[in-house]
Amino acid sequence: MVYNFKVFKKCAPNGKVTLYMGKRDFVDHVSGVEPIDGIVVLDDEYIRDNRKVYGQIVCSFRYGREEDEVMGLNFQKELCLASEQIYPRPEKSDKEQTKLQERLLKKLGSNAIPFTFNISPNAPSSVTLQQGEDDNGDPCGVSYYVKIFAGESETDRTHRRSTVTLGIRKIQFAPTKQGQQPCTLVRKDFMLSPGELELEVTLDKQLYLHGERIGVNICIRNNSNKMVKKIKAMVQQGVDVVLFQNGSYRNTVASLETSEGCPIQPGSSLQKVMYLTPLLSSNKQRRGIALDGQIKRQDQCLASTTLLAQPDQRDAFGVIISYAVKVKLFLGALGGELSAELPFVLMHPKPGTKAKVIHADSQADVETFRQDTIDQQASVDFE
Repeated sequence: MVYNFKVFKKCAPNGKVTLYMGKRDFVDHVSGVEPIDGIVVLDDEYIRDNRKVYGQIVCSFRYGREEDEVMGLNFQKELCLASEQIYPRPEKSDKEQTKLQERLLKKLGSNAIPFTFNISPNAPSSVTLQQGEDDNGDPCGVSYYVKIFAGESETDRTHRRSTVTLGIRKIQFAPTKQGQQPCTLVRKDFMLSPGELELEVTLDKQLYLHGERIGVNICIRNNSNKMVKKIKAMVQQGVDVVLFQNGSYRNTVASLETSEGCPIQPGSSLQKVMYLTPLLSSNKQRRGIALDGQIKRQDQCLASTTLLAQPDQRDAFGVIISYAVKVKLFLGALGGELSAELPFVLMHPKPGTKAKVIHADSQADVETFRQDTIDQQASVDFE
């Protein structure tokens, strides 16, 4: 039986360094990150001259608009998370090869060299902050790329003609188990009035997938002498840019306001369910909305919740994303408001046996190779 598998290919401008990678999404399992692996093919001239070739995993963090970079200001920082010499191969380097690497080595010949990088699980996830209609340049956020270059040392200033870079993403998928069902109860009393107003909010579950409808169960018990005139439910996206002390803000990505069942008179109660669906399509062109890290020509969606092994271990280059449902009761000008919040998790599901194919960007080709003999473990689709 014959199987085809696809890999991403990108060449340096001089055509003497070529990078092949089987995928561009690497999963953060919280306890560890998938190894980043691929193949580098060098020109005969580089092999003959024994030219040194290095590989790096670079995390790029842009925290300001490119158009505001004037008089030497730079709102972008780059951090090298992993670096090693790819050619000539160090004698002590004897890393185990993946099945994809083994197949590519057979197809690409003797000038093909495998590489594998490991990065820290504390490294931030790929996140992009949506630009406004009038914004130009690269968007703010965290991005990653693989960099392969020829030079005298790892810190050598790279030459564009002999350098190849390919964008990748560090992503997280939803846990396999649901957490505890979110529920909260808040009360409000009034200085010059007897009794209390109670608001109980419950979500049908803790973990939601992108595009899934969120059911917000609301129970109002009015034991005061005030009237509830209106109810509003919102999904708020929390964005925490760790680099800045005051870098936290919220975006409302879905909301619903209703007066159905209102006014709620003193001594009465109301129970109802409001449904919200947070979608990027409802928030197009809104500056500052956090999106999943993007690769060119790929569909975008709202950023997923950031899962941390320990909440206090936050990388300074990171952008931490969280979500919460907020319900507000409006009591009029004199009565004020009563609100309750419930955090929840919004993520993508773990892919099944058939992975989603990611389109290459405008500078990366996708090559298809024939695999004439393949074992049972390798019968999944390759990206």
